[in-house]
Amino acid sequence: MNRRKFLSYIGCGCCGFFINSCATAPITERRQFKIVSEAKLNAQAAQIFEKVKEKEKLITDSKLDLIKNVGKRMEDSIGEYFYQAKLDDPTALFDWEYILIDNKKVRNAWCMPGGKIAVYSGMLEVTKNTNGLAAVMGHEIAHAVAKHSVERASRGSVLNVGTAVIDVLSGGKLSQINRTTGMNTVGLLSQIGIMNPFNRKQESEADYLGMIFSSLSGYDIRETTKIWERMKEFNKGKTPPEFMSTHPSADNRIKKINGWTNEIIIKYPPINIS
Repeated sequence: MNRRKFLSYIGCGCCGFFINSCATAPITERRQFKIVSEAKLNAQAAQIFEKVKEKEKLITDSKLDLIKNVGKRMEDSIGEYFYQAKLDDPTALFDWEYILIDNKKVRNAWCMPGGKIAVYSGMLEVTKNTNGLAAVMGHEIAHAVAKHSVERASRGSVLNVGTAVIDVLSGGKLSQINRTTGMNTVGLLSQIGIMNPFNRKQESEADYLGMIFSSLSGYDIRETTKIWERMKEFNKGKTPPEFMSTHPSADNRIKKINGWTNEIIIKYPPINIS
């Protein structure tokens, strides 16, 4: 088979593949590409979460109770919002769980696919109060609600296949470049040119959705700007240029958050849970 015919088959197959694999993110309705099974990813995340609990030193006092209370309030509000809107609940397959990791040097939090949430004790120095904690947790929960991990896994699979195909069609030139430079040149270019901008788009979406979930849960989302201002101070001089990062710069983030705040307060007031 000649290359032209091979490319035409690949192109037609990919077009059908992409068309059949498109979905939309909840609320924002951003088009998404998802080919990886959510249930499978949730199961894998649950296994990893158990290993994290075994490895890390966990805090189980009143601070964890606060995290659980904020999380439960968000769980209920998110589920009720989609129920009242007569939309499919993206958290229907979630098995929510919360842990507080005893590490003051780490100012971070994350939410795995399926609602497995961890907060590091160092992050509590940034959140300062319940509204601040809700802002951070809302952002992390938004990643899971919007299925960002499913998107990333799906795009990663396609990039790996695409790179392999290009390498074959180029007679192995990509592999030769990697051997000559001693680095994964194609992988780096893909990361900077494709995956990082895509991840920054996800981060902005998580900021927006997180504020909505916080507002629906009755928290004051005006604290969100203060959170990122404090993070900016903590990270002063330590963050890479935006084009090298998976996250928007603090200034860009704060600007967008300020532009969304009033709209979200009006459009997504605290929801009445029946």
